Amino acid sequence: MDLKTVVLLTVGGLVLLAVAARAFSAPLRLAAKAAVNTLLGMGALLLLNATAAVTGLRLGLNLFNALVVGILGIPGLVLLLLVQWVLT
Repeated sequence: MDLKTVVLLTVGGLVLLAVAARAFSAPLRLAAKAAVNTLLGMGALLLLNATAAVTGLRLGLNLFNALVVGILGIPGLVLLLLVQWVLT
């Protein structure tokens, strides 16, 4: 390959990379935010289970509960506690 072809292919690849990065930046940012919120929800569930001896409140430590608490926050925690109370 000559130098002109290599430069054109490099510039074209960089343009495609920039377009792909721009197209996927919003969904990746949303996925990262959901992952961080899920980790925070897991931490909240760990704290709730750590205080179970005093409060008597205990929830299962799983991905669904962590996601609900992470995305909905305190209302999600209350919702899960109410669902557990109704079902038991």
